[in-house]
Amino acid sequence: MTVVGLSDITLSFGVRKILDRVSFSLAENDKLGVIGVNGCGKSTLFKIITGELEADEGNVFIGGGKSIGILKQDDAFEIDETAGDNALSQMIAAFPELLRAEEKLAEMEFDLRVRESEAGTAAYTALTDAFTEAHAKFIADGGLEFRGRAASVLTRMGFDEDAMRRPLSTLSGGQRTRLALARQLAREPDILLLDEPTNHLDIDTLYWLESFLSQYKKCVLVISHDRYFLDRVTNKTLVLEYARATLYNGGYTASAEQRRIDREIAEKHYKNQQKEIARQEAYIAQQRAWNRERNIIAAESRLKMLAKMEKLEKPKEAPKAIRMTFREARESGNEVLSVRGLSMAFGEKKLFSDIGFLLLKNERMFITGPNGCGKSTLLKIILGKQQPTAGRVEAGYNVEVGYYDQENQNLTPENTVLDELWNAYPNLTETEIRNTLALFRFVGEDVFRTVGVLSGGERARLTLAKLILSHMNLLVLDEPTNHLDIDSREALETALNAFDGTILAVSHDRYFMDKLATRVVALKPETGDGDLLDYKITRHGHGYSEFLEFKAARAARATCIGDTAAPPAMSAGKADYLARKQSAAEERRAKAKLDRLKKEADALEKELAAIDEELFGDAASDYTRAAALDARKTEAEERLLEIYEEIGV
Repeated sequence: MTVVGLSDITLSFGVRKILDRVSFSLAENDKLGVIGVNGCGKSTLFKIITGELEADEGNVFIGGGKSIGILKQDDAFEIDETAGDNALSQMIAAFPELLRAEEKLAEMEFDLRVRESEAGTAAYTALTDAFTEAHAKFIADGGLEFRGRAASVLTRMGFDEDAMRRPLSTLSGGQRTRLALARQLAREPDILLLDEPTNHLDIDTLYWLESFLSQYKKCVLVISHDRYFLDRVTNKTLVLEYARATLYNGGYTASAEQRRIDREIAEKHYKNQQKEIARQEAYIAQQRAWNRERNIIAAESRLKMLAKMEKLEKPKEAPKAIRMTFREARESGNEVLSVRGLSMAFGEKKLFSDIGFLLLKNERMFITGPNGCGKSTLLKIILGKQQPTAGRVEAGYNVEVGYYDQENQNLTPENTVLDELWNAYPNLTETEIRNTLALFRFVGEDVFRTVGVLSGGERARLTLAKLILSHMNLLVLDEPTNHLDIDSREALETALNAFDGTILAVSHDRYFMDKLATRVVALKPETGDGDLLDYKITRHGHGYSEFLEFKAARAARATCIGDTAAPPAMSAGKADYLARKQSAAEERRAKAKLDRLKKEADALEKELAAIDEELFGDAASDYTRAAALDARKTEAEERLLEIYEEIGV
């Protein structure tokens, strides 16, 4: 039975057509994924379904008596202030019908006690019957379970007992978003519309949400750029392109393959028709050239046939995604980053302790773990933006870092898009800056918009534009796919795959990790082996899937061994051997680093001598050359002093 139906929905804002004759229908158990580039009208479509916007043309059908629930992207900021100042109160307030019924039952129960002396009268019997009927309906509607269900869903969304009862003002943006999602899930409406529900969810919560929605016995429409999520949840896909909509069976991967096939078929049919038209026009031209009555009749006949032919529209190209190529700086040493004995705590709250790893050149390491375990904090410690409570981080030789922050905090709201990029790279021409911005879909008047009015996706694209112009050999990325549409995510994957450097990234995008990861590090893995689980990938292109297989096999082995079986104790001889081996390795690394620094110091001393000789020789009368030499001399002297300090000269 159809529960949602749209027929020829058309909507324009000014001269821009947003939706053009969009039609589709969904049955009760359908799970629809809505995809398309940012700004193509996905959220607008949801607003038309809920009645928030009225279409210029067309009709919307909602099944009789069907309830609708919607999670918007900005619902995290729409908190009902009258519903209580903590997450649990907000959740319970999401059931106003049950709360009203509960109050009504309490009033009826009080009346029954007050009028107990009237027992046996018709009025008292009528009141008793009404109470019994209302109580039965209350139970049938879930009145006995809704409070427990509210707490259970909150727990699944990553709220512990403390977080459930904390004032709303202390919740992070991610927690508020998860609260808004939890309110909708707990209500279980007949038609559930979710606009980017996976933002701010860690992987464990994502798996729970996927399982919940897969088993949800009602209709779901979801806007998402998370391809892994779409494949696991949806059975239909609506693709919005150039204001038109096409409905496909299957999740994201199946629909993407079908779209590719459809495009190839459409292009083939169009080209074949164009060849046939050209052949017929050549025949007509030839017959006219002969200019005999018989030939004229033949030409006219073919002309009529061409006029009756239903002309195929030339297939439109897929909407242009961002295009990028990361520029690498000079080559780094083999050991890019050494993290040893790192611990971090904020007051009494411990994030992680005694973690360590060695990041090698050309590795693509992805850090994963539950929200709040310290992933972003770890990146900030590595970048020197925060100080750890213990441990040390050492960058290797010639390491140049490029950093992408998930909050895009390095943008100036008052700048225009053009100035934001140009201020960062003042030596580039306006043409070079505009060309770079065009690759990221900032064209025409877009470059004069201020950063403060940009959407999350536009800010992400601008931050990536700044990043690709820098020369780096280590990319540190904190949730780089957040706010990017699917086409842009795939463009980023392609660029990172071609990047001839090292990558350290935090991400919850499992599809993204699958494509790129050569190593996965889990913080707080709950394996009993400390705060870090480090796994090197062997199958390129299946990084995250392989890591999951490894975790599953590890858990199965632990189950077979049994909780009571203790691991065999390491012998004193083996422990001593391993300690000596580690000490020797550290000594070798320290010696290699010392030798490298001495060689660099020797080269700098020779360079400085040559600069002094030229400054007092050929460059003495060449002010431009002298200024350049003086700048290089200052730079070389500063680096030489750093080396002297490090090697103890």
